[in-house]
Amino acid sequence: MAAPLRFDLQHRDGAARAGRLTTPHGEVATPAFMVVGTQAAVRAMTPTQVREVGTQVVLANTYHLALRPGEALVEKMGGLHAFMGWDGPILTDSGGFQVFSLPGVEISDRGVRFKNEVDGSAMEITPERSIAIQNALGADIIMAFDECTPYPAAEPLARTGVRRTLSWIERCMKAHARTKDQALFGIVQGSTFEHLRASCAEALVALDLPGYAIGGVSVGEGHELLCRITSHTAPLLPEHKPRYLMGVGLPEDLIASIGYGIDLFDCVIPTRYARSATVFTRRGRIRLTNRRYRRDGYPIDPSCDCHACTGGFTRAYLHHLFAANEILSAILASVHNVRFYQRLMEEAREAIQGGWFESWRESFTAEYGGASPK
Repeated sequence: MAAPLRFDLQHRDGAARAGRLTTPHGEVATPAFMVVGTQAAVRAMTPTQVREVGTQVVLANTYHLALRPGEALVEKMGGLHAFMGWDGPILTDSGGFQVFSLPGVEISDRGVRFKNEVDGSAMEITPERSIAIQNALGADIIMAFDECTPYPAAEPLARTGVRRTLSWIERCMKAHARTKDQALFGIVQGSTFEHLRASCAEALVALDLPGYAIGGVSVGEGHELLCRITSHTAPLLPEHKPRYLMGVGLPEDLIASIGYGIDLFDCVIPTRYARSATVFTRRGRIRLTNRRYRRDGYPIDPSCDCHACTGGFTRAYLHHLFAANEILSAILASVHNVRFYQRLMEEAREAIQGGWFESWRESFTAEYGGASPK
């Protein structure tokens, strides 16, 4: 299948990879962290701020945009890029994860039926419908509609999820009407069963898709299982195609997964944690609402170059903003957290290119420690 994007693998350091992804809306240096803008907006950040902190790709949600304002309106307004004021690459997920999380959902080989969250009406998303929505939205990378198996899952349920995922990708490919400017990625499912992951990956690779994702690893498995699944699955995917680990995650998860050969990540954690006053520093996470920061005159992270850390804002000031429920608290914390993630990717790319990824990973892990909020 001819792809509307190009992936150039430029450096390897062990299994870790550094490359360049070329899309219709610009190039992306990998490994890269994609910031989530579910409703065509990154929470508490303007597109300019999102760009200034080093973000290369923004992710939007097919399901939510289909509900409101509707893909037809977005298309009429010039597509998702024009609608949200972002001229860089965009990825849209299929909506499957959100749909499968809804109460009372009915899953069949045809698709998924559920109640509209907005007005309570009956709705159905099929592979064809998901692709039609994404074609209308106009993102650079679109995702196949797959069955995201919950965790924990018995093997028969996981096997059914793989069967549907493989059946649905063929329907997605047939429905995909914008193959010249939108790259359709397939998703490897199989829960925690390595043989199911292997069979799903093998079938997807045979379809020669523009890129591949590993799904179903951010639904509660924990770090050890995530590492086992990712380290097993990533080598099964083509070296010359981008590899995307969906919905991950915490810094320790990202660092480990880069070491397994993953190129792309996305997660709501940076902005979601920011809104609850949890911020990331080189020495672990801290919670700015803790009383210990009430008189703290240091910036969030003295080693950070973001505006929240270099603009004269102290932890004491952020503590005050959160206590006063000021919107600026979420803005500054989000700016910092997203910049923290982008710096992590920049440092990982530099380490891979220089051939010292493993020593960098060990150094970062020892300093960071994955600490709980203090």
